[in-house]
Amino acid sequence: MKKHGIINREIAAVLAKMGHTDQITIADCGLPIPVGVPCIDLSYTLGKPRFIEILFEVLKDFEAEKIIIACEMKRENPAVYEQISSVPCQMEEMTHEQLKEVTKQSKVIIRTGEATPYANVILQSGVIF
Repeated sequence: MKKHGIINREIAAVLAKMGHTDQITIADCGLPIPVGVPCIDLSYTLGKPRFIEILFEVLKDFEAEKIIIACEMKRENPAVYEQISSVPCQMEEMTHEQLKEVTKQSKVIIRTGEATPYANVILQSGVIF
């Protein structure tokens, strides 16, 4: 049995397969899931698990070189934006419509129960050496 890091077997498997510049998405419960992109659905009731909780747990086990968010988050969800801004890596902003299009490139979308606006990020994999 694993002693450290993500114990969800689906998430752990995806993270182990990630290469430099591969992307994963962590999403609220409303983000559309593109056809063909696997979804790991962690939601169990409206609002749970929280988006930020899952994001920070994944970041403990994942080397992100870039975080992509919707620019609307800054205005519509400032509490989540402030927490994401504390992550020590490059942050890129694009419109929500552009972000939804880019999610088609994700290796997986991790769906949370989050029910606040624009609580979605795309994490781009860095390297650990």
